[in-house]
Amino acid sequence: MSLERYRGRALIAVATLVAVGAIVALGLSASAGAVQETQQNVSEEAYIEPAPESGDAYFEAEASDGSWVSYVNPRDEYRSPYLGDGSAKLCVTLVNERGEPVVGESVPGTTVTLPTGDSTSWHSHADPFVVEYPLTEHYQRPLDSDQFGTDPDLAQGDGYMDSHCLEIHGLPEDGGTVEYGEVEVTGEYAADIEVVGYIQQAHDSWDTDVDPIADAESYDDAGGGWTYYPDGSHGQVVAVLQLDGDADIVPEVPDVSDDDSDDHTNESTNSSETAQNEPESDDDTSADDDSSSSDQHGDDEDESMPGFGVVPVLAALLAVACVRALSAR
Repeated sequence: MSLERYRGRALIAVATLVAVGAIVALGLSASAGAVQETQQNVSEEAYIEPAPESGDAYFEAEASDGSWVSYVNPRDEYRSPYLGDGSAKLCVTLVNERGEPVVGESVPGTTVTLPTGDSTSWHSHADPFVVEYPLTEHYQRPLDSDQFGTDPDLAQGDGYMDSHCLEIHGLPEDGGTVEYGEVEVTGEYAADIEVVGYIQQAHDSWDTDVDPIADAESYDDAGGGWTYYPDGSHGQVVAVLQLDGDADIVPEVPDVSDDDSDDHTNESTNSSETAQNEPESDDDTSADDDSSSSDQHGDDEDESMPGFGVVPVLAALLAVACVRALSAR
């Protein structure tokens, strides 16, 4: 084989590989873009607030055995007179359609009310516990607790704040009670918020290895409160809410101009008049029905082609052409 022919074949082979790679890359890019667009369909993007670390202003304390960690909460109050070591935390969590924490910027003017019992009426933020959205406009610390997720380097939580809470201290640790009612959502955008449920954990430190959506229960199943006993003097509950603004995130559709609409209307009218003036025989109608059915079936097959559709076809045609060129030389 001459050197010139060898070089020619080598160039054709390289060109084939480059072309096929480019076509496949375009297909992958289009597919990835479609997935990304689908994942971005949320009413409000996640609010990312890292949890305070030791030495930070809002880091409060952590257990010596690594069983819990505490952050400064502006709504943490101690009863006076102090009746015992009974403590509690009541929280509200709002997440978007992907289950990520948000601060309610998409639902301004919304108020969430969690009724509490008489035992907490002395607390300035309880009886009831009221949360106003967006949190960033009403509170110095919009999210003050890391209630969900885990991290191997942390005693509790995944390292990101996700809830708005109040804390209670000074209740009797033997026989003291904490009660709460069903959460109420009011405001212009109340219909865009779903009450997913409640997560209650009593008599022990909070286990953050829970999912706000999957583990939320109905009010009756959650319990509605708890009673303290010695060595069981703590309890927490989180009311879980989720944005449900499907009407606001409908996928975009191309606009149809008035001219196109008029043309379509005229074509439909003309077609109807022609059909009325020129009746067809049974055989013609049957043939047209068969043809229409065949065309429809073909269209369905084209639309349901798996994978990248036309990309493998183009690659195959290009490969065949190059093989023929190599054979001809």
